[in-house]
Amino acid sequence: MSNRLLMTQAASDSDKASAVSGISIQVLERTMKVLDVLADQPHPVSLKDIAALTALHASTAHRILNDLAVGRYVERVNNGMYQLGIRLLELGALVKDRLNVRDVAHDHLQTLHHLTGQTVNLSIQQGDDIVYIDRAWSERSGMQVVRAIGGRAPLHLTSVGKLFLASSDARYVRAYATRTGLSGNTRNSLTDLDRLERDLSFVRRHGYARDNEELELGVRCISAGIYDDSGKLVAGLSISAPAERLQEEWVEMLVSTAAKISAALGYE
Repeated sequence: MSNRLLMTQAASDSDKASAVSGISIQVLERTMKVLDVLADQPHPVSLKDIAALTALHASTAHRILNDLAVGRYVERVNNGMYQLGIRLLELGALVKDRLNVRDVAHDHLQTLHHLTGQTVNLSIQQGDDIVYIDRAWSERSGMQVVRAIGGRAPLHLTSVGKLFLASSDARYVRAYATRTGLSGNTRNSLTDLDRLERDLSFVRRHGYARDNEELELGVRCISAGIYDDSGKLVAGLSISAPAERLQEEWVEMLVSTAAKISAALGYE
């Protein structure tokens, strides 16, 4: 391995060292170093390079690799090279299956509610509607807009619904408009396809969506998307507030919080 690669690796190695420095069992710390090195390299790695990058004696690295290979956490490939094993993929799939967006997002909803003093909602798409699956609010925070968990609303009348429409292609949006007729609830509702498409263009450009009293007069909402490890939009995080109380500075907090939830789901 070239000196340049070893030098490049040094910075990431120092970060990982701090992450495992609190581990009291030395063999676990060494094993994690070996796995981290294999994860950082796009191709199989030799025993010599693994030992150099982990600062382990070659015989120690060899013993660890042998044990990991028995458990299928590491695979030996041709010419004495090593790569991550299929068992890690199996475990990763289990972690993904057990990650529930509602569970992952719940504490983040509470934090955002405390920062804004307004109701924070978590919603998903079901057919032509969004469905509220969690919320954070408090009776002590004064007048708030509270959505019932399990409540539904049309996609085009809600900020979260616009996130899902904006992530779809033009054909889907046109089919949705034909199917639903874009019926409105208020004088601000987007009941015209051209107006809706302009709003969706805003969402794609800016990465968040608005509902300007389109579902309910006197209520405004802003929302940001939550994505899973495959980059799929799986939910929307929104702040609902009386129209005169919604503040522009909340947009940055909202987008940042949605990004944290996405990261916890594996999105990069």
